[in-house]
Amino acid sequence: MSSKALDRIDVAILAALQENARLSNKELAVQIGIAQSTCLERVRRLHESGVLLGAHAVVAPRAMGVGLQAMISVRLSRHSQKHVESFRNRILALPEVMGFYYMAGATDFLVHVAVRDSDHLRDLALKTFTSHADVAHIETSLIFEHVASPVLPMLIEPDD
Repeated sequence: MSSKALDRIDVAILAALQENARLSNKELAVQIGIAQSTCLERVRRLHESGVLLGAHAVVAPRAMGVGLQAMISVRLSRHSQKHVESFRNRILALPEVMGFYYMAGATDFLVHVAVRDSDHLRDLALKTFTSHADVAHIETSLIFEHVASPVLPMLIEPDD
């Protein structure tokens, strides 16, 4: 579904679910002002069309043993599709990876990692990043505070 196919009800559903993905179908329908059956069908269609990708719980990092987060900038020595995909697949398989950004510019990749402590970060950098044959350079930056908006901006005009 393209953004042009979203009408005002779809946009209202998406806005409400971004604010609170735990809304029941009944609560969502009441908030939007539509029948529960219509709401259920609309949400199902948004999922099936790939507009609504899922919902996730936000968990306190310390509760999961995370004591430190960092951004690791990576520059590869070779940039063929094969080498980029090899690096990408290896990094995305790591449980410590929270975010992965393929970039343009001096940095090829920016990888957000969550680790127990500085020893864990050092071992991850040495054993996983610098041991990859195509990695030419890494630079690690510690994250003191991480605030991310769970809400995407509405940059479309709904169809009526």
